[in-house]
Amino acid sequence: MPPDPSLLETLQAALATSRKAQDKDRTLLLSTLLAAVKNRQIEQRRALTDTEVVDVLRKGVKLRQDAAAQFAKGGRQERAEQEQAEI
Repeated sequence: MPPDPSLLETLQAALATSRKAQDKDRTLLLSTLLAAVKNRQIEQRRALTDTEVVDVLRKGVKLRQDAAAQFAKGGRQERAEQEQAEI
C-alpha cells in the first residue's frame, strides 16, 4: 500500500482538480497558498514538513483575516466579504 500523500501533494492535487473544474476562486486561492509554500521552501533550501506547510497556511489565513478587517474598517464591505470567503 502506498504511503499517505503529504499535505503539499494534497494541495497540488486539489489545485489540479480545481483547474479542471474551472473553479476560478478555488484555483486562485490554492495557487496563492502554493506560491507561499514554494517561497518558504526556497528560504529554507529544503522541502517542508507537513507541520511547516500548516504554519504557512495559518499565516495565509491570518493575512486574509487582517485584510478583511481592514476592508471592513475602510467601508469596502464587498472586498471584506471576498476575503472572508477565501478563508
